Amino acid sequence: MSLLRKINIKAQDDKNSGFGTNANNYGGRFVNKNGTPNIEKRGMNLLRRISWYHTMIDMPNWKFMLILFSFYITINFVFAVLYYGIGIEHLDGISASGNAVTQFGQAYFFSAQTFTTVGYGHISPTGFLTSALSAAEALIGLLSFAIATGLFFGRFSKPTAFLKFSHNALIAPYRDGKALMIRLVPFKNTNFTDAKAKVTLGMSIEENGVMTNKFYTLDLELDRINALSLSWTLVHPITESSPLYNFTEDDYKKTHGEILVFITTFDDMFSNTVAARTSYIFDEIVYGAKFETMYNRSKDGSKTILHLDKLNRFTPVNLQ
Repeated sequence: MSLLRKINIKAQDDKNSGFGTNANNYGGRFVNKNGTPNIEKRGMNLLRRISWYHTMIDMPNWKFMLILFSFYITINFVFAVLYYGIGIEHLDGISASGNAVTQFGQAYFFSAQTFTTVGYGHISPTGFLTSALSAAEALIGLLSFAIATGLFFGRFSKPTAFLKFSHNALIAPYRDGKALMIRLVPFKNTNFTDAKAKVTLGMSIEENGVMTNKFYTLDLELDRINALSLSWTLVHPITESSPLYNFTEDDYKKTHGEILVFITTFDDMFSNTVAARTSYIFDEIVYGAKFETMYNRSKDGSKTILHLDKLNRFTPVNLQ
């Protein structure tokens, strides 16, 4: 029996997936594990197609701090070169008896004092060019620190869904049959309420001799919960109405498919709705396994202990 015949033709085809249907242009996966689209945009100038603000807000903390320190060091170096080029004698207070390296170092630290508007006062500009340059640097410094402050605020205030997804999706026993299961957990001290989930299946199948991407919305046992405090296992029962019905372990290995997971929830801390997403290609689906329980009662019985390190733990089982 062909794989196309195994897919229930009555399954609801998801027309609003947001991805193309041409499987020949498929880049391996639609969504990366971290939730970002697996897309690289080309055909336009880099400065026009990339938002520097979004880039600075979304980049890792270490890279953000590295850029700030690099900018601070570089711009002071540039102004120090300009001061030195105009003439070190126009910076009153710099020792004329020192060597060139020492004098350049004093010009650099004068630049840093001017850029930050600290101005200790032991060095001051004399002459029109040096005074104009220091005035321009002070203005650039004020604007730069205003931008940096805005970026810091934007990074700290950006609503973020602090959710982690299990590395693998499982085909696990479920009642008298089996089900697709995906687990997620809140990993920081946040309070999530009104959590909603949507799971979409994308597969490359052959229709009339042409490989086509087909998308199906997968029904969940629960697609909405009032509070997301512990782990949440998304369960798609594989019944006759499921596009995964009659799929064998070998079918998952041979088929190009991807499970797209979208979560929205309300965060009390940000007082805003946040979203998270991830995906699982069929190679990341474990056939015949079940998740281990992530939480248990404390020894004194007063609390529930959530073990975040058990998010990806599962036990192999036999499926009939």
